[in-house]
Amino acid sequence: MTTPTLAPALRRALLLLHRLEDLLLALLLGAMILVAAAQILLRNLFDWNFAWGDPFTRLLVLWVGLLGALAATRQNRHIAIDLVTHLLPPRARAAAQALNCLFAGAVCGVVAWYAVIFILEERGLGGAGLLGLPDWLLHAVIPLGFTLIALRYLLHALLRAWAAVSGSDTGEYA
Repeated sequence: MTTPTLAPALRRALLLLHRLEDLLLALLLGAMILVAAAQILLRNLFDWNFAWGDPFTRLLVLWVGLLGALAATRQNRHIAIDLVTHLLPPRARAAAQALNCLFAGAVCGVVAWYAVIFILEERGLGGAGLLGLPDWLLHAVIPLGFTLIALRYLLHALLRAWAAVSGSDTGEYA
């Protein structure tokens, strides 16, 4: 019996992680739509609503937005301004894309750093948020999301840098 190599095991682990991310994103999006629709119906039909409904929906918009950005970065389907790279030869294109990914990752890293500072300040204030949970915990998705996006950009940059040096296909990492 042979032991599996690292690459297939890593590929399976990443695939499982991606499926869990997609499941969480789908569940949160579904919850957001259900709560928002319930709020609209209750307001219009019964002149009543859930007191926690609007803050919960706003919080879900934040979570879904960041998890959606993380999924878009994973699939390399994020918003990109590409004026010149499509005119370059393959190796130069890969090098330019690596630089773009490094820059985007650095920006996301800076945002994540300041988001950590924000969360630590929120924690120090000690306010209770939705359903009695601390505000800092409910907003912890901000530094977590931007850190993961920065790491994904770094991974994309490394793959594209390797493609520029080796002349191989840029490919996807999962």
